[in-house]
Amino acid sequence: MAADSEPESEVFEMTDFTTASEWERFISRVEEVLNDWKLIGNCLGRPLEKGIFTSGTWEEKSDEIFFADFKFSITHHYLVLESTDTEGKDEVSEDAVPQSMQDLLCMNNDFPPRAHCLVRWYGLREFVVIAPAAHSDAVLSESKCNLLLSSVSIALGNTGCQVPLFVQIHHKWRRMYVGECQGPGVRTDFEMVHLRKVPNQYTHLSGLLDIFKSKIGCPLTPSPPVSIAIRFTYVLQDWQQYFWPQQPPDIDALVGGEVGGLEFGKLPFGACEDPISELHLATTWPHLTEGIIVDNDVYSDLDPTQAPHWSVRVRKADNPQCLLGDFVTEFFKICRRKESTDEILGRSTFEEEGREMADITHALSKLTEPTPVPIHKLSVSNMVHTAKKKIRKHRGAEESPLNNDVLNAILLFLFPDAASEKPLERTTSTDHSTPPSDSEDYNLYNQFKSAPSDSLTYKLALCLCMINFYHGGLKGVAHLWQEFVLEMRFRWENNCLIPGLASGAPDLRCCLLHQKLQMLNCCIERKKARDEGKKISTSDTVTSTRPGDSGRIGDQLGPDHLKDTEKGEVVKSWDSWSDSEEEFFECLSDTEELKGNGQESGKKGGPKDVANLKPEGRLYQHGKLTLLHNGEPLYIPVTQEPAPMTEDLLEEQSEVLAKLGTSAEGAHLRARMQSACLLSDMESFKAANPGCLLEDFVRWYSPRDYIEEEVTDDKGNVVLKGELSARMKIPSNMWVEAWETAKPIPARRQRRLFDDTREAEKVLHYLAIQKPADLARHLLPCVIHAAVVKVKEEESLENISSVKKIIRQIISHSSKVLHFPNPEDKKLEEIIHQIISVEAIIARARSLKAKFGTEKCEQEEEKEDLERFVSCLLEQPEVLVTGAGRGHAGRIIHKLFVNAQRAAAMAAPEEEVKRTGCLEERRQNSVSDFPPPAGRELILRTTVPRPAPYSKALPQRMYSVLTKEDFRLAGAFSSDASFF
Repeated sequence: MAADSEPESEVFEMTDFTTASEWERFISRVEEVLNDWKLIGNCLGRPLEKGIFTSGTWEEKSDEIFFADFKFSITHHYLVLESTDTEGKDEVSEDAVPQSMQDLLCMNNDFPPRAHCLVRWYGLREFVVIAPAAHSDAVLSESKCNLLLSSVSIALGNTGCQVPLFVQIHHKWRRMYVGECQGPGVRTDFEMVHLRKVPNQYTHLSGLLDIFKSKIGCPLTPSPPVSIAIRFTYVLQDWQQYFWPQQPPDIDALVGGEVGGLEFGKLPFGACEDPISELHLATTWPHLTEGIIVDNDVYSDLDPTQAPHWSVRVRKADNPQCLLGDFVTEFFKICRRKESTDEILGRSTFEEEGREMADITHALSKLTEPTPVPIHKLSVSNMVHTAKKKIRKHRGAEESPLNNDVLNAILLFLFPDAASEKPLERTTSTDHSTPPSDSEDYNLYNQFKSAPSDSLTYKLALCLCMINFYHGGLKGVAHLWQEFVLEMRFRWENNCLIPGLASGAPDLRCCLLHQKLQMLNCCIERKKARDEGKKISTSDTVTSTRPGDSGRIGDQLGPDHLKDTEKGEVVKSWDSWSDSEEEFFECLSDTEELKGNGQESGKKGGPKDVANLKPEGRLYQHGKLTLLHNGEPLYIPVTQEPAPMTEDLLEEQSEVLAKLGTSAEGAHLRARMQSACLLSDMESFKAANPGCLLEDFVRWYSPRDYIEEEVTDDKGNVVLKGELSARMKIPSNMWVEAWETAKPIPARRQRRLFDDTREAEKVLHYLAIQKPADLARHLLPCVIHAAVVKVKEEESLENISSVKKIIRQIISHSSKVLHFPNPEDKKLEEIIHQIISVEAIIARARSLKAKFGTEKCEQEEEKEDLERFVSCLLEQPEVLVTGAGRGHAGRIIHKLFVNAQRAAAMAAPEEEVKRTGCLEERRQNSVSDFPPPAGRELILRTTVPRPAPYSKALPQRMYSVLTKEDFRLAGAFSSDASFF
């Protein structure tokens, strides 16, 4: 047994070397990804066009791979190029150099202004990067770096992939990459050096050439010439004598109560600081050869004024403070507040003690006591105004959030009719009519669901926005709103129409607050017409313009028709027969009168009753129509106007109707609720046309439901015979039921369809309970509307194409968001952010125009060139200066640097001047037109055989960038893998 167990133990301890290790699994996974992305083999493309790295489209694909438990991300970056028509015509030779090696020598895209760092350093159109997936992870040890490089080399060799593969090492902020590219018998190693301190011998061209030559180790004598591309970047930060032209409002004057600082109803615009922080001038020598120029530690031929290429980019200030953006942002913050008006102001309107409080608490009892005092003097608004004055005495005038001068100026701006001597005698609210449907203002307020730009609601939104920013913030907003609500009650009780609102029913295309104000105006119009009718009737000055006419034409044709006819001045309205105390009055006298006339309420009437009835409420005769029964002319009656409704009332009504269900009883009840206006019109028609039939009413009210046909009578004559339509003959038809129920009562004695007293009190209560946050949400569409109008107005002065596109996006986005009753805060913030970005772009355009003096150009051609140059600076990452330093724009840029250098020399401390060196050096530095370059970039290229003289000649490239605290060398060194 012991002998048998011994072999078993040996088998148990045996190691299977065929099992794949973690390293091999990692290599296999890399190969799998390269195959999935179809990066196998050589595919030569056409030469790269100039500027394609910036103007072209870059795309990338990513995947995840693991080395043991360490997670890497592998990403394929590539430039999207159009496929050539000659594809497949020319077969790629087996020993062709890979595309990436050919791109190393391409000079069309040196120093791209916006590209991946590896594209800038090596000029590649396609590459793959393996990097630690987590931002905090890093490959730091040399052994791990070598392991990854070995993995890359094996994977490239196994798959035949000719796309460069890089591995990111060290911390990510250092942007350190090493990599490799393999082709048939050739390979390129990508190496990098990154230092914080620049060695002195490598700050100039001669030292970098020494590094490059020693690295490639060219075995040929003499060595092939080295092609050189150089770019020096100069930074201008001190603009000197080019002050930011924006003059911010005088905030001290505004806070102090001076209204002239900023006109009410207009939003400010512009940046409070210069939105352009720096100008970067890049001077480029694109094609130089070794030996043509000298650049060493003693002398340099690289004079920026003599550079053949100049290009400029501007650095924008991060989030510059802009007035319009601040206004809208601060107003939007109110939407998130929870306090009510009383909580913000720290009081209640009716908080009084003792005798003063008793005056208000006994107000209702005084209304019922016999007193010679007119009732209107005990109105609620007068009591509220009295209470407010007493409250102000207790708390002191200095505690008022709004200065009295500012408050009065705002109220006069909102209610210009208050400045007239007799504000209560105004007969019209406004002359504003609905703007044409193709106008810009109509389109905007219709899309944003805000309000017309000349309306009271729009002006109120702008005033609240300004008060929130300049005059006390949230407390100022609450104070003005309280005054506004009191003004609304005062106008209701004194029959004073509200200015800045279009006449007619509430416009459902506007915001709800605007609809409420329009509803209140409708109530004031009805109440005013009723009160004026009472005065006319008591003085017995009313005469009928037409037999049987006891109504006003305006009730049928609307208030606009009254302006064009004299009849409205002498005839009286049906409202004049009823005042606000009669809203629960039942017309019993009408019933008694009808019984006396011999016509009961449920009958249609007959020939015996016609002579006993007296027609009432006639408006005018209807053409040639006559009553079917007795042949009398058919008269159109004076009818009640349908009740105006706001969108919340419509929703409430629809909910009530929907809750009735789909049963027969519910449907019947729903139909009766909806037929109140129909019943009123039937009663008016019966009163105006005694002895009429339902058919007569249908012929006037719904002609399509009365069908006439030509028939031949007994005598052979062709006559017209009519009958009701099929739907009118349905049993239990609501029209038949309503006709049988209707009594001949003229409109002036009917119960009102629209109870203006109740509706006005509902609107006033709705306004009074609005918190500042609710108010801000109601008015935010108006504020955004005003901001967009302001932006469009300012853009029209600058004519920036990119801004026009963003404005169209803002309008499209806002129209979708603001039509919802409660838009999300996140979407509203996006709209406001877009407005701020547009304001910043326009401010940058104005800043650049001021710096380059576009308005000072005398020659029209130069002015156009400068304006085009400024426009390109805003829209492009880097702009080529036509004519370099000798062009018009180049001379202006040169002058900007010269002024900044002179100012810096004058402001430099004496100790710093002493440290600059000898007197001659100080003199040279003082007259230098440009500061030392903030960045020096060089690209060295050549084609040499490596590693042996008989090896294949392959491209070599080294990129160098040198800044104040950074030095980087990125080399791509190719070698022959077959003949070495």
